[in-house]
Amino acid sequence: MTLHYRCPICSAPLTEQDKTLRCEHNHQFDVAKEGYVNLLPVQFKKSRQPGDNLDMVQARRNFFATAHYQFLQTHLAHTIATLSNESVIDLGCGEGFYTQAIANALPATSQVFGVDISKPAIRYAAKRYPQVQFSVASIKDAPFVEHQADVLLSVFAPVFADEMARLLKPEGQLLVVSPGPKHLYELKTHIYDEVRLHDAPDCPQGFTEVAQQQLEQTHKVATDVIKHLIKMTPFAWKFKESHYQALEQASHHEVTFSFLITRYQRSEQFTEQPV
Repeated sequence: MTLHYRCPICSAPLTEQDKTLRCEHNHQFDVAKEGYVNLLPVQFKKSRQPGDNLDMVQARRNFFATAHYQFLQTHLAHTIATLSNESVIDLGCGEGFYTQAIANALPATSQVFGVDISKPAIRYAAKRYPQVQFSVASIKDAPFVEHQADVLLSVFAPVFADEMARLLKPEGQLLVVSPGPKHLYELKTHIYDEVRLHDAPDCPQGFTEVAQQQLEQTHKVATDVIKHLIKMTPFAWKFKESHYQALEQASHHEVTFSFLITRYQRSEQFTEQPV
């Protein structure tokens, strides 16, 4: 089964012709020269530039250019390759770091989509990873027709249970990556008097947990690389100049990278909300 985009205005399926996606009501969306499609109409934006800005995107790219998150990337690609994977959607894909690795691990017949609300991130991804179909859109109202995805991936992104249930096939799987207990523990000691460990995520309503695995490694990270890492974390705004100065007292620091990978399926008793 082929996974299709749907119109963000009227929800009708979109078909592509001559680099334009069009629905039966003649709403049109052009495919950009980089290969992505923008399915976030101006009237649906809550700010002028939703999502991560160019500086945030660049910081994440600089960090991902190192090997520190490669063990998570490899694990996700391998895991999804073992599942039914004709159609995979990476919700909140950012610059495509995980998405492209997944596409490379799957058969050429598989469809892999990446969606993010950040236009700079999607533009970057589409230019570099043509094997993935990228779109700018909100993951709260994802631009896909219902019940055609085998796998949904959410890496440190908000989980919208009803929308994910709408996208998945009945037997489909949802993979959620969340911070492990001691994720970035050493960095947090610079800004918190008492560091709280991360809790495991709650099971999304209407889903059943199938499996959970913790990945954790401690790496020696260059101070310049740590600065890029900080900029891509939620607590970046808490880092003051004095905190950066403390980091700069050494060229490298030990940092714990800890992740929980939880796999879910729709519950048998799940009832979809009326549209």
